[in-house]
Amino acid sequence: MKTENSEKLTNGDFCKVIAGTHTGKSGIVSDMNTSKTGHITITVMQENGVRFKTLVKNVIK
Repeated sequence: MKTENSEKLTNGDFCKVIAGTHTGKSGIVSDMNTSKTGHITITVMQENGVRFKTLVKNVIK
């Protein structure tokens, strides 16, 4: 279930969340995983060191 965003994002890229629970937050992509259902999730580390997980479809580069 690759999306257009998943092909553009790599570890170390800066991204901004535009949808979902973490809307408005931004940070550096530190981990990408594909779930059992095929959705791609990423871990984003904010500038203050806080990490959160979100779906790739909810972010822009």
